[in-house]
Amino acid sequence: MKIIKLTIIGVLLVFIQAQIHAQSLPVGTTAVEDYYRRAQLLGATDTTVSFMVRPLFPNYIDKKADAFYPDSTEKRYNVMNATSSWQSKDGKLKASLLPLTIQTQFNSDHPYGWNDGLMIPAKGSQTLISLGIFAKYGLLTVQFRPELVIAENSNFENFNKNHYDVIFARYYDIYNNIDLPVQFGTGSYNRISWGQSSIRLNFKSLSFGLSTENLWWGPGIRNSLLMSNSAPGFPHLTLNTLHPVQTPIGSFEGQLIAGALNNSGFPPLEPDHYYFGTDLYVRKQNEWRYLAGIIITWQPKWVPGLFLGFDQSSQTYGKNLSSIRDYLPLFSPVKQTNAPDNPISKSDQLSSVFMRWLWPQEHAEIYFEYGQYNNTQDFLQQLLTPNNSRAYIFGIRKILPFNHSHDENIMISVEATQLQETSVNDILNRKEWYVSQNIRQGYTNMGEVLGAGIGPGANLQSVDVSWIKGLKKIGLQIERYVHNNDFYYYAFADSKDYTRHWVDMSLAFNGEWNYKNFVFNAKLQGIQSLDYQWALKQPGDDITFANQVSKFNLQIQTGVNYRF
Repeated sequence: MKIIKLTIIGVLLVFIQAQIHAQSLPVGTTAVEDYYRRAQLLGATDTTVSFMVRPLFPNYIDKKADAFYPDSTEKRYNVMNATSSWQSKDGKLKASLLPLTIQTQFNSDHPYGWNDGLMIPAKGSQTLISLGIFAKYGLLTVQFRPELVIAENSNFENFNKNHYDVIFARYYDIYNNIDLPVQFGTGSYNRISWGQSSIRLNFKSLSFGLSTENLWWGPGIRNSLLMSNSAPGFPHLTLNTLHPVQTPIGSFEGQLIAGALNNSGFPPLEPDHYYFGTDLYVRKQNEWRYLAGIIITWQPKWVPGLFLGFDQSSQTYGKNLSSIRDYLPLFSPVKQTNAPDNPISKSDQLSSVFMRWLWPQEHAEIYFEYGQYNNTQDFLQQLLTPNNSRAYIFGIRKILPFNHSHDENIMISVEATQLQETSVNDILNRKEWYVSQNIRQGYTNMGEVLGAGIGPGANLQSVDVSWIKGLKKIGLQIERYVHNNDFYYYAFADSKDYTRHWVDMSLAFNGEWNYKNFVFNAKLQGIQSLDYQWALKQPGDDITFANQVSKFNLQIQTGVNYRF
């Protein structure tokens, strides 16, 4: 039934032109994906591509480039001496192997990290493996790239047992309304998925098909408000541009999707907590959710390098779909009602506007995204109170020539994400980004946030300084990550205890290096968690900071891509 409903949307979306090749580059592809964006800053590739609708289709960024060999100066090898591509006698059917990817991650004390797709927040080691094939026949392309994750998923200290019972109750007030478990069960966790797979019909500048690929919308690098690769990809029908569409007023890119989201099946905490003999966990209905979304970007022809955009997504339970308006609830505000059993609507909606301004002559870019969650205001009200239910991302990147003769550069990146609410009333009413009392799984898929991986009520400031040369990169990253400050004010404001902000300070060394067919990556990150899980060593206030709970976590990431 789910596929039938999605297919109905697909029929409504189709409009076609002429044939063209379309192999996608999965969101988060090590070294290669960011190489294209850096090359754009250096003026070495197409500056009409916004990089705000991903996955990318590299052949349209540089028609001469191989998707996974973007650096034309890089020599091609075949270390395994393997046949990686085939072609039928008539030349109509073509197929090629996609890179073999092995990515590992280790957390020594507690989960940390996001933008890792099928991987889960977990202590211990986990490994993601991916391999696939791409085939093309006429208008049809098939990309089959499944993923397997194997996680140790060791036990760790989660919500501190020294909290008063009422604090546990307030914790569940929030996390009963979002599918964001602290731990994905007990014991090892294994999962296989369709991963970065798709089947498409491609016509000149457009592509229509069914996909399970991760999506990324907006200009952000560390976070995106609506769509990122923090959660696993989900099955969706897609109609998207393959490259910018030129018009008399500038170029446009976009994507329209209709997809199905699923639940993790895990409670907020392991084990559950009881309050006066009652289980605080209110179980969520085991129902799939329908997600509709759209993103449109525009580069005005009068301002080269400036990209403006808008995106919106809306979700509802599959059982509530009945009319075309339910399937395409786009460009319409959320309706507020006074019915006690239907306080806002049977859906949730996120939207944002954003910009990216590229300056190739200065080897720099600046970008900004501003979003609202379940906005019920008209345009004038939004102008008067722009801080209501808002979130934003701001970033800047600059590349400085370091050794021009050897193509070496220094890159400086700064990005800030703010999801914390500004209204006390919204916090007390448990209104925060990605949390929902209507769609009780919140804005998630398989237990992880679809948007900014830092999660509801969180803030992040990130600074990265890197040496770069082609695909090679060695860098230093400093971050300050404030966990769910909305929950902090909801749970602890009455006690006047202002010492419990859970803040992670981290320092990371990271690198990416290509050698023959291989692209290696590594990251060593030390994370000092101050007031971990908003906890104290003993109940009560801590005005003198004497009872803070601090934990150190070491994260190690390693990976390799073998390009056939």
